[in-house]
Amino acid sequence: MEKITTKFIARTAMLAALYTAITLAIAPIAYGAIQFRISEILVLLVFFDKKHFWGLTLGCFIANCFSPLGVYDIVFGTIATAVSLAGIIFVRNKLGDNIKALLIASLSPVVFNGLIVGIELTVLFKELPFILNAAYVAVGELVTVSILGVVIMNKIGRRLSEM
Repeated sequence: MEKITTKFIARTAMLAALYTAITLAIAPIAYGAIQFRISEILVLLVFFDKKHFWGLTLGCFIANCFSPLGVYDIVFGTIATAVSLAGIIFVRNKLGDNIKALLIASLSPVVFNGLIVGIELTVLFKELPFILNAAYVAVGELVTVSILGVVIMNKIGRRLSEM
């Protein structure tokens, strides 16, 4: 097991705070069926350094404490993010450090948030069928993570992780 350093704790706290602050700054479009959570771009940092897993998961947990969906979003939204991060790490380990792997890894949040949060929204709001809830969340993730996130992180992700 790796030693937990002050630097690791500080980075984890800063990343959690950044994720939370960005999510809360755009709260009207960060929660609900149709969501464009700009802070999700940060999940791609785990592609460059798996240690970012903890800061991103904690940031999602804290941000979801402010969700209008309450405890459901705290639990299931955080699980969706943790599983998505694990998927990104898995792809990076299997395919290496290249743009193709980054693009494929970016689909992990699209799939897992779409499925898990889609189920959550279907249970909470019975007006829309699961397929629509999942599609709305997946499209939001696709735009923020797979399009904006890949472009941004391809340019600056490695430098941010080295700081």
